[in-house]
Amino acid sequence: MTSPLIDPRHLRFVTDELWPLSALLAYPRYAGHSLEIFQSVLDLSQRLALEKFAPHNRASDLHEPQLVEGRVQIIAEVKQALDAYAEAGFPALLADADEGGMQLPYTLALLSDAMFLAANVATTGYPLLARGVANLLKACGSAAQQRRYRQPILAGRFLGTMCLSEPAAGSSLGDLTTRAELQADGSYRLIGQKMWISGGDHELAENIVHLVLAKIPGGPAGVKGISLFVVPKFLVNDDGSLGTRNDVQLAGLNHKMGHRGIVNTFLKLGESGNCVAELVGAPHQGLRQMFQLMNEARIGVGMGAIMQGMAGYRYALRYAKERRQGRHPDQKDPLSKPLALIEHADVKRMLLQQKCYCEGAFALAIYAGQLIDAEAQAEAPTRRHQATLKLELLTPVIKAWSGEWCCKANDLAIQVLGGYGYTRDYPVEQYYRDNRLNPIHEGSNGIQAIDLLGRKVLMEQGAALQLILAELHTTATAAESIDGLQCFAASLRQAADTIADTTRVLAASLADGRVRLGLANASLYLTLVGHGLIAWMWLQQALVAARALPTAAANDHHFYQGKLAACQFFFRYELPPIQAYAELLKNLDDTTLTMTPAGF
Repeated sequence: MTSPLIDPRHLRFVTDELWPLSALLAYPRYAGHSLEIFQSVLDLSQRLALEKFAPHNRASDLHEPQLVEGRVQIIAEVKQALDAYAEAGFPALLADADEGGMQLPYTLALLSDAMFLAANVATTGYPLLARGVANLLKACGSAAQQRRYRQPILAGRFLGTMCLSEPAAGSSLGDLTTRAELQADGSYRLIGQKMWISGGDHELAENIVHLVLAKIPGGPAGVKGISLFVVPKFLVNDDGSLGTRNDVQLAGLNHKMGHRGIVNTFLKLGESGNCVAELVGAPHQGLRQMFQLMNEARIGVGMGAIMQGMAGYRYALRYAKERRQGRHPDQKDPLSKPLALIEHADVKRMLLQQKCYCEGAFALAIYAGQLIDAEAQAEAPTRRHQATLKLELLTPVIKAWSGEWCCKANDLAIQVLGGYGYTRDYPVEQYYRDNRLNPIHEGSNGIQAIDLLGRKVLMEQGAALQLILAELHTTATAAESIDGLQCFAASLRQAADTIADTTRVLAASLADGRVRLGLANASLYLTLVGHGLIAWMWLQQALVAARALPTAAANDHHFYQGKLAACQFFFRYELPPIQAYAELLKNLDDTTLTMTPAGF
């Protein structure tokens, strides 16, 4: 089946040639699988996404969840899609075979997710949140908690949420005020409020498992005093049956510009003094535990951004091939046949930008997926540790760079369609609205930038950055021997050196106590690093294409030529500005610090 939302040839290129899925079969955990099984999972994902998720993408946007007499009303197609997803076994993609799971690699799950995210990002949010809850409970929960909550999620009976933010404490989790009171039986009672909770209340599943951050009175101040709790919508009895409704009250719905199909809620905990909660793991470890889920979610947010950008690009590309309008500037005959939009240079520019952003970011996300598999499955401890270091650095980039630049791709898709682009008769305006959320949720892009510069590139004396930059140099070395790629190899080396030099200057500023100055332009630093990494991805793709082109079949020739042209475009048009960014950063520009609030 040919998908209108993801190019099957590009998908094969990534999974067979760029980052081959066959490498995952070397891990003992996946030895019972085969490439044929992997492909069947991707085929089923694509078919289910197109048949059950894509058809109601517009309907769930136009008819978002509503609160009617205290109950959330959601269009019927959402539950039908989730039921089909559960029946196919997708909630247990990653779970062990002995607990009924498919025991598949994370990379394959990420590729499967990509299909659903392109088809309907809002409905896909429900099962992906639940998977995150199940994964966290496996890592941190007790055997009883896994039996009561994880197993029903894997079976598709329960869904889940993560409850971090509060009305007065969004990203500043140290200021949260939800508290947990210890009871005589060892359970807790929660009192507080949670805001912006996706999937927080509905009737799409038998139960909703909330993972809630709260503070136990008497604990350490700030983030060190945060603990993690399981709070089910309905209490679960020892035999697995549902008990009474827990004291989790729906206080209202938030209506967003995008992702309208997934209900977003304001929840009140313990309004009647009886919100039953179970502590997950040890007290005061909640932030560390929750960030296991958050880091997974951030890769997912990045992939969601990529696939919204990809969907917009695919639609704009098709439109540009079909729509005829205008003539070349040197064509003076008004009676000559109008050109297809794609023949115009400026339209080609906009399509090339979209292709570069989305296909470059997709390649980086799948590379990160393979690192997640290596981190868990590699035999050598050194390889596992190196995978962890690389992931720590790449996660904020995948989330934030993709969120910004793939949203830019959606903006360009609207521009390609012109006046039609901003009407609701065409899907590109919804792709943009859906994607515009990604630079904000699961940790805003500014926070990701501070995390990257303030922590990730500096940890273990810069070991993660050194490993990544070594990869860039390795790719440059390989490209130096191929005609047509030498100049890009030199540019990639220069970019790697620029990143290293800029990081040294900023690290020195942080080390000598000028923290505000050093981090003032962290967002620009993330753009600098992100552009360097996407350039690396494009040279990697160009290497594969250049090696394959001489013996390529006729129907693959244009595909590989397109990869080479996109690499050239990124290196000539998108990468050069990082040198100006680097100069600002190395000069420790203080414009944003010296501008006073009164000056605005």
